[in-house]
Amino acid sequence: MKSACGAALLAGLMLAGLSVASPAQATGDAIRGATLYSRCLACHALAYDRTGPRHCGLFGRHAGSVPGFSYSEAMKHANIMWDEATLNAFLAAPMKVVPGTSMGYAGIPDPQERNDLIAYLKQQNASPTCTGKK
Repeated sequence: MKSACGAALLAGLMLAGLSVASPAQATGDAIRGATLYSRCLACHALAYDRTGPRHCGLFGRHAGSVPGFSYSEAMKHANIMWDEATLNAFLAAPMKVVPGTSMGYAGIPDPQERNDLIAYLKQQNASPTCTGKK
């Protein structure tokens, strides 16, 4: 199911004319990603919900599924499993990927910046902040 959701999302993005780098080709710099993540801090945090949902546990999570978070109807029904490819596409054009999302952010047009941010998020998802392990 995970690959079917990702494949459907990527096919839709290609039809919409959005370019998405393959996860095999995507390489990011987590240190640069940490700087980029400062843009996200107005609405998000790693370990707790703010205006936007927490980012710990993001990879492998269904969109709209953090318990207790009040998502838009569009995000609740987006049928997206977050991985590198789906996150890359969403970060490029949130409102095109999930029309009706309440994430009022135009997106990150630079593919390298998206790769860097994704590398940071992956690194942090494996960190004690997110895993609770020391």
